[in-house]
Amino acid sequence: MPINKKELTKAQVAKAMQCKTADELMALAKAAGFDLTKEEADAYMAELADVELDSEELQKVAGGGCYPDCKNDYCFEN
Repeated sequence: MPINKKELTKAQVAKAMQCKTADELMALAKAAGFDLTKEEADAYMAELADVELDSEELQKVAGGGCYPDCKNDYCFEN
């Protein structure tokens, strides 16, 4: 059964992006109730390898960012 990307949660996508190998990705998919072939896993891994984050996404992933009306001096958004 192919994976419908609309059925994936943000948490599942984040976990998938942490996988280092197609086998890890296949195991993660199986644990979540998805069937993923080796060929599909290899294709997803190749796609993930090409992902580049823009500076805003990179800040969010790195734990940066604040809420819009933050008053802290150390926030990068002030």
